[in-house]
Amino acid sequence: MGMFDDSLDKAVANRTTKPAPKSAPAQMRYLVKQLKGTRPVAELLGISQRTVERYVRNQIKRPRPELAARLTQEVGRRWQPRVRERARRQAATSTGIVIETRARFGFTAAPGSTDDARIRLITHHLPPAYAARLFDAQTQGATDRELSAIAAEGLQEEYFKDRGRRAAGLSVEFTDIDYVEFDL
Repeated sequence: MGMFDDSLDKAVANRTTKPAPKSAPAQMRYLVKQLKGTRPVAELLGISQRTVERYVRNQIKRPRPELAARLTQEVGRRWQPRVRERARRQAATSTGIVIETRARFGFTAAPGSTDDARIRLITHHLPPAYAARLFDAQTQGATDRELSAIAAEGLQEEYFKDRGRRAAGLSVEFTDIDYVEFDL
């Protein structure tokens, strides 16, 4: 998973209506219920079935740090799927998505204009069409580079070109990304 993929997942996860289980035994019980057994959970997490059973019975309460991270990630990925899908669908059809990023933007533009790349902090709302493209690409397993290209095109059209009202020949280059965050 990359920076864009993680940020999109985080934005959708922020729309959940109830907090996910926090303790390791509660997380393990949730996964056992979702995957319908201790064996699939053990295979998913790379631990023994007996270890999963011990977590479910509260005999083990504190996992190793790497197991805790995997456990939290797997629970978060499966937590409230219908709420997450509804948030994605709403962003893709009506509300759009907000992107906040600090990155180097360079330009290819008409002669006589500045095309020096510089670091910019930009927070801008992208319309539903770009949110739909981002989510579709993410579900199809797009790389961070492909997601970055969609976000760059959205910022180019919406922020720099102001929806076609200025800078007609401008082409934006989105590089040296410090961070990117999305919000629905």
